[in-house]
Amino acid sequence: MAYPILPVSAFIGAFLVLIPVPSHWRARNYATVSLVAWLFVLDIVYGVNASIWSDNVRVRLLVWCDITTKLTIGASVALPAAAMCICKHLELVASGRVVRVTYGDKQRRMYFDLAMCYLLPVVIMALHYVVQGHRFDIVEAFGCQPATYYSIPGVFIVWFPPLLLAFISMVYASLALYHFLRHRITFAAVLQNSNTSITPNRYLRLMALAVTEIIWQVVLTVLPMYDNISPGLRPWTTWADVHSDWLRVDQYVLADFLQSYKAQMFALFLAIPASSLLFFIFFGFGEQAVKDYRHIYDWIRQKVFRQKANAPKIPKSGMMLR
Repeated sequence: MAYPILPVSAFIGAFLVLIPVPSHWRARNYATVSLVAWLFVLDIVYGVNASIWSDNVRVRLLVWCDITTKLTIGASVALPAAAMCICKHLELVASGRVVRVTYGDKQRRMYFDLAMCYLLPVVIMALHYVVQGHRFDIVEAFGCQPATYYSIPGVFIVWFPPLLLAFISMVYASLALYHFLRHRITFAAVLQNSNTSITPNRYLRLMALAVTEIIWQVVLTVLPMYDNISPGLRPWTTWADVHSDWLRVDQYVLADFLQSYKAQMFALFLAIPASSLLFFIFFGFGEQAVKDYRHIYDWIRQKVFRQKANAPKIPKSGMMLR
């Protein structure tokens, strides 16, 4: 295997990103759970691709590549969409506009988050076929990659939605930061009055995670867009012309690329495992996560090793030492 760091980092990221999920699931943080779900999917896809095509560009696993290349397109929208939903919610609870969150409010938020994190990516995945000039590409060490016909429709379908979502997210994040600074002395009371499970500590961690994801997604979108359209856009003539050789699979070995472009490819790949690691750092050592670890430890100790649970300590009373 030429570059073992690629699959190893991806699989480690897939493992780490799942560890803090239970506390977010119990809190019904659908946007955060969706962010984790898409990172996990990308980690698995990247890890498998980097393992199978570590030193070759053989055309194989066609159905796997058809599915995963579409998932990669969907994830490019789902990740900034999840960050946008997180920032939107943080801005709302910090603004003080909502005195009490009702059951209907929670339902509407759930439907909005699920639509943005799953329905919108499915729509983009379907629209990608419009600008999919051939089936997919296979790149040595990185596996199957989405193929895009670089044209004006390609810009608006593949790259414009993530950038638009990132811009909206930054607006919400700026407003949320403004509310935090304005209410910083009584911020805990503001969160409590909004009837939310978010603590000030978790609020700041969610904000830091969302802003970091936004910045990374902008970089992950702008760099490939610039490299692919800077030589010039191709005219989108007719459907038959664009899809005339659709079953073609292009193959590229790393020696075909400039050193700078190879470095960019490695950076774009490692950004996903790094995002997973960042999520674990932010939430893997929180109070709720530590409680979950203790519950798992106690369950393993009692069910696997058949050890009795520690009896609760009873304070002594009725006796005084002279």
